[in-house]
Amino acid sequence: MIAATTCSFHNSPLNAYYKKKREQGKHHLTATGAVARKLTTIIYAVFRDGKRYEAKKFC
Repeated sequence: MIAATTCSFHNSPLNAYYKKKREQGKHHLTATGAVARKLTTIIYAVFRDGKRYEAKKFC
């Protein structure tokens, strides 16, 4: 959750995703949880594929 919180405010693609969830009326913790799930999916895909992280591809 700490990584998701940090990404929510400092990583522009994940920050945009966080803001989108907040605009949908989601609570701060719900939006942060959504960012955490997306971040987990990104990390898994990077390890699975053995490729570098590209923000445009994932977010």
